[in-house]
Amino acid sequence: MPNIVAIGGGAGTFNVLYGIKRNLNYNISAIISVADNGGTTGAIRDKYGILPPGDMRRAIAALARNTELVRRLFEYSFKDEEGVIGSNKIWNILLTALVDICDGDFEKAIKNMEEMFDVRGRVIPVTLEDVDLAVRFADGTEVIGEKNIDVSDKNPGERTHDIDQDITDAWLVGAEGNINPNAREALLNADYIIIGPGDLYTSIVPNLLSKGMRETLGKCSGKIIYICNAMTKRGETTNMEVIDFINTIERYINPGMLDYVIVNNGHIDEDVVIKYKTEENKKPLKIKDPSLFMNKWYKVIEWDMVNDEDIVRHDPMKLAKVLEDIVNGWIK
Repeated sequence: MPNIVAIGGGAGTFNVLYGIKRNLNYNISAIISVADNGGTTGAIRDKYGILPPGDMRRAIAALARNTELVRRLFEYSFKDEEGVIGSNKIWNILLTALVDICDGDFEKAIKNMEEMFDVRGRVIPVTLEDVDLAVRFADGTEVIGEKNIDVSDKNPGERTHDIDQDITDAWLVGAEGNINPNAREALLNADYIIIGPGDLYTSIVPNLLSKGMRETLGKCSGKIIYICNAMTKRGETTNMEVIDFINTIERYINPGMLDYVIVNNGHIDEDVVIKYKTEENKKPLKIKDPSLFMNKWYKVIEWDMVNDEDIVRHDPMKLAKVLEDIVNGWIK
């Protein structure tokens, strides 16, 4: 029974986990970023001193037996109420209560949550230390905190930087962010390690920045699979191409460690492309120059992986199929 470990956070990792959980032959672990400090997640983190719960919520819901019901429950909030109850999702309240019941043990609280909602697999915070993400943009501007990095056009007054440029470097601040021993154990025992998809610098890279992650991945015998994003993201990867995404991942885990890179080649409707470009300054990510990938140590797999009905996103079943073909040896 193969051990499958997914590294990431956010909607991309949700889609991977939701897709592969249907294969009962997999032992699944999800290693999730804990650098988020925005919104209600940041408020809970600041007030109660627990690790950020946001990305953990998506992973738990993805692996739950009844994903749709659990997702709706976790995201529910009492909109007519004020104070902590009114401003927070049920997930935040439940997890904060469980951490308190478990005497501050965040991992024990997550384990209890897994049991309560019949989760198939394990959800593991990448570090148990209080960390924040810091990045440097192309013009040299440095920004600390995901809530300051991930600023959209909807809140132009909150911007601290030019969002039409790319991030060029990232690091953790606060604690050292030592890799969680349980995350390290899961990786060392993994047969396949899946990195991505997801926001490159705010969902994926924070995991790779944990102290000891690079060394751990270097000791892993499992195959490492990187799933590239289907679209760029304004304010992080605005001008980047597929090769830039891959090079960024390799920068933080070391070149030569990737075994497979999966890139979308599925059709995206032209009207959708134009809408993304005009409204969000985003573009599809597809391989334009195959010569850039000649003589690489990793195998590039171009695959139709998206659902482009209004919103371009990775389709969980398409992701599951290509990953299953790799695991079963149909793709060498």
